[in-house]
Amino acid sequence: MGLLDRLSVLLGLKKKEVHVLCLGLDNSGKTTIINKLKPSNAQSQNILPTIGFSIEKFKSSSLSFTVFDMSGQGRYRNLWEHYYKEGQAIIFVVDSSDRLRMVVAKEELDTLLNHPDIKHRRIPILFFANKMDLRDAVTSVKVSQLLCLENIKDKPWHICASDAIKGEGLQEGVDWLQDQIQTVKT
Repeated sequence: MGLLDRLSVLLGLKKKEVHVLCLGLDNSGKTTIINKLKPSNAQSQNILPTIGFSIEKFKSSSLSFTVFDMSGQGRYRNLWEHYYKEGQAIIFVVDSSDRLRMVVAKEELDTLLNHPDIKHRRIPILFFANKMDLRDAVTSVKVSQLLCLENIKDKPWHICASDAIKGEGLQEGVDWLQDQIQTVKT
């Protein structure tokens, strides 16, 4: 970043751009969350399962987010690691109503946290316990326990209960992530 770019970011004339990885199992609501965070005139009406990955952009009050929305289907999860080095933050989405696959989500999270490109970095991780509107949903506290989030000691993390379709809980998460990105060096 050049001197003029840095100055314009400091003065608030230009937003700092950050790269965020959006990860989680298929059908957890990753694409719906990212879509809901975009301005209403840029939101898609039809959400389709992500094949491979897609790149989306949205802005917060002080940051410009470029989000790599990664497919959570089993055959595509091995692609995640190719984007770890560039990521400055992670959004990890969990379907809080799918207790059966919570074990798989935990395994994927453990694999992520132990990857050499992530393990030794203080990269902030925002967890969305999504689909809180569904009858079988467990609380965000229970999701935190099932994923053993209390064991993450070397990275800032936060969990938000969310309903991506209504947009509930999303702003709280983005506000936390924005604060972390501005204070943590990855």
